[in-house]
Amino acid sequence: MTLKKRKIRSLLVANRGEIAVRILRACSELGIRSVAVYSDVDRSSLHVRMADYAYALHGTTATETYLEQEKLIEIARQANVDAIHPGYGFLSENSNFADRVEKEGFIFVGPPSAAIRLLGDKTKARRLARELGIPTVAGTPEAIDNDMKALELADEIGFPLLLKAAAGGGGKGMRVVRKKEEFAGFLHTARSEARSAFGDDRVYVEKYMDKPRHLEIQLLADNHGNIISLGERECSIQRRHQKVIEESPSMAVTEPMRKQMSEAAIAFARHAGYKNAGTVEFLVDEARKFYFLEVNTRLQVEHPVTELRTGIDIVKEQLSIAEGNRLSLAQDEIQNRGHALECRIYAEDPAHDFFPSTGVLHRYRLSQGPQVRLDNGSEEGGEVSVYFDPLLCKVVTWGNTRNDAIGTMKRSLHESEIQGIQTTIPFCLFVLDHKEFVDGNYTTKFVEEHFESGFLRSNEADELMAAAVGALLIRLKAITNAGSGRTFSKNGSQWKKLRTETYRS
Repeated sequence: MTLKKRKIRSLLVANRGEIAVRILRACSELGIRSVAVYSDVDRSSLHVRMADYAYALHGTTATETYLEQEKLIEIARQANVDAIHPGYGFLSENSNFADRVEKEGFIFVGPPSAAIRLLGDKTKARRLARELGIPTVAGTPEAIDNDMKALELADEIGFPLLLKAAAGGGGKGMRVVRKKEEFAGFLHTARSEARSAFGDDRVYVEKYMDKPRHLEIQLLADNHGNIISLGERECSIQRRHQKVIEESPSMAVTEPMRKQMSEAAIAFARHAGYKNAGTVEFLVDEARKFYFLEVNTRLQVEHPVTELRTGIDIVKEQLSIAEGNRLSLAQDEIQNRGHALECRIYAEDPAHDFFPSTGVLHRYRLSQGPQVRLDNGSEEGGEVSVYFDPLLCKVVTWGNTRNDAIGTMKRSLHESEIQGIQTTIPFCLFVLDHKEFVDGNYTTKFVEEHFESGFLRSNEADELMAAAVGALLIRLKAITNAGSGRTFSKNGSQWKKLRTETYRS
């Protein structure tokens, strides 16, 4: 069935941070009126000021704010928007939310609720892959709801194994269980984390593969039967099953393998009735045999890698597809050029097992320059809280060759300055200099096999001095700017209007 065309003139971004900024920029370029939402701790965030209008969600935790469907729907009504974009995380893969958005008469910028329900549930997606003849990693066919039965199934699959949230991604609700004695405790932890992150505590069991590579195929599908593959990304550099560095193309993929993976991904999406942007993820073993892992029914964090190689704006394509338009390109028109690389900069301390780092960004200077793209949601003087994901920004580089992209990334990271918190920049530089990564021979075991956090630990006195100097610079800047009449908005009068009309208490 062909979707009736409907123009998006106003959009609610149901998210925060760098992905909200990314979507807001697309809206600005397309002339779409944008509406942001914010938690109490995000009141002065960059995405709030970039939007044309902003509404308070009144709360501090994700459950109270960005996961609260009633609040988001009510704000969409008040703001009189045409569409809602969920970004990634939060409610982006929640079929009930997509269904609610559709029934309320808004356009959901993402796949249909039926597709999310089918593919967003990892167990259903695995079952579909098997029906289509796509290899899958051994595991339970359904989510497990009985602890004793779960342990029996785990024994059958064999340790080590992986506990995974049935309704989410991004490493949330995921635990490696190496011994039978650990199973019950990790099962409880995985369920609790899944419930907190996705509002759904269902978990399933999968055999833990030794030293796989993690690859994914980016798809775009419209409402007229057209589905295209934009090529693969490699996401094997991970800590705690969450990606840190991604690149395209993968050094592990041959052209015949790329074709096979793309065809499998497209067949999977077509059979599921998938629309909009989505990603089919695979694990690849040492023999370069690929296994279906899951489908992310949303915009991926690492989508800029593909955008730099193809020149395609995936967010704008999402909005166009949601309006009922055909894809702007056919498969034979896709041109992947050069090499792209992304480093996610998290507020974490890699010298202490990537422990979250919170505090004020006393100094926040990110280097760009030729062939560098910065997707950022943070600012100097802003505060990194304990309530949300610690991703600060993404640095993405492009080069004619892989070595060019790596060299540009190293230059950009070396030039960047962040004080007040710890970040993953030192870890990223470690990886970029490591022989296994430079040679393209790495797997998801890279951190476990090659990274020892202790060598990154610097002198604590130096760290304290840097933080103190940063705080002094912020204070001097505030004094200098006092009474200058400067604003931080793109339009002073618009910001004044926004503050008086849409900051609702």
